[in-house]
This record gives sequence, C-alpha cells and structure tokens, in this order.
Amino acid sequence: MKERFIKLLFVLSLTLLFAAPVFSLDGTAILKKVDANLQPESFESYRKLINIEPSGAKREFLLYTLKKGDDKIVSLFLSPASEKGRATLRLGDNMWLYIPNVGKAVRITSLQSVVGGVFNNADIMRLDYSVEYNVQNTEDGKSEYVLDLKAKTAAVAYDKLKMWVDKKAVVPTKIECYAATGLLIKTLYFKERKPFEGVSRPSVIETDSPLYKGYQSIIAYANVKKRVVADEVFTLEFLPKIETLR
Repeated sequence: MKERFIKLLFVLSLTLLFAAPVFSLDGTAILKKVDANLQPESFESYRKLINIEPSGAKREFLLYTLKKGDDKIVSLFLSPASEKGRATLRLGDNMWLYIPNVGKAVRITSLQSVVGGVFNNADIMRLDYSVEYNVQNTEDGKSEYVLDLKAKTAAVAYDKLKMWVDKKAVVPTKIECYAATGLLIKTLYFKERKPFEGVSRPSVIETDSPLYKGYQSIIAYANVKKRVVADEVFTLEFLPKIETLR
C-alpha cells in the first residue's frame, strides 16, 4: 500500500511538471500573442472609420493601410472626396500627414487626430502594444487575463493601459487608456471577431471617452491580408504614390 502511494505521488509530480499552462502568468508572452492575433507582422487592410456625434450625425472615412514590421505604417484616405489622396506615415514615434493640395507632408503628433472624433493618431496608426508598453502586472481571471501596461517612453500616447484579454482567443476585449495623472482618457472595445488570414481577429474597435461625452468613434476592418512591401513605401517621398499599390 505504501509503495503504491509513493508511485502515485511520483506520477502526479511528473504530470504537474510537464503540464504547465501555455502562458502561465508570463504577461509579456501574453501581450506578444495578443499583438500577433490582432494583426500580422506585415499586412494590408481596408478600414472604415466612423465618427458619431451626440446628435447622431455621422462622418465616415475609408482608409487603405500598409504595415511592415513593428515600426512602419502608412495609410491612404480613399473617401470622402474632401480627404481623398491624403496619407499618413508613422515611423516609430514620428508621424506625418501628406496633403495633396499642399504637395508636402507636415508633422503631426500622436495625441492629435487627422479625422477628429475620439480616436487620435496613435489609435489610427497603432503599433504593436509590446513595442510601446511593458507589462507591470498580470491577473489570472476565470475567462480573461488582465494586464496592467506601462509606457516605455514619454512619447507614447497613453502612460498606462489596463487590458482585458480573452483566454481562449488571446485577443483584447477591452482596453482602458490612462494619462500619467491617472485620468481615464478613453476605453476601447474589441468586437465581432472574424477569420482574417486564418486567425480569428476583432473586426470592430469602438471607443468612447469621458472627455467627449456623447461622442463615439468606430473602426471596422473589411479585410486584413498579409503583404510585404519594400521599405521605400514607408518614406515621405512615396506618400503621393501609395495609390499605386492597391
């Protein structure tokens, strides 16, 4: 009886040793998986951005976007007619807006918004979260992980993020964005998962803000497809020619 008990303990210890969870509570690994599930490393996409005012009035923008690696993203405005041909470029923390009528690109900041509404430029030209944030704390809930993120530099739009991550899909369901003072700036909601490139990704991101009461902004993805283009695409000189890549 004693020998059988010892053998049982031995088998149980081996089971626990080799049956560790996929992520355990490694918040950094979870965050990197979130990035991979939200978007491929290099891709193209079509997005509709909708700004809704308290009166119910809407303004819609259609954007074609290319991203490469972890620090390059460019977007071209396809509509409305008043915005057609405009393009934005982000290289790391640096951002520009190209205006066809002016014929040159002007510097913009992460907290500004080229479309108005609740989304700022950092939201519209988002890099991977693991590029801009460190994980400070990870909570293991019943169906979600909760990650507390801290900006790596002062150039990042939000000083802190609180991210709820669905355990099965490993994608965010909600992100609260905070200033360094602790002020809640906005909340992002990730909805309507669809298969893009074989991965179930949120196709809609909604946001609201206590600073813009009654206003709402939405980004809806029509497509996300892996694509790699030359580095020259992500230059100021190429901004007038983004249309040629569609």
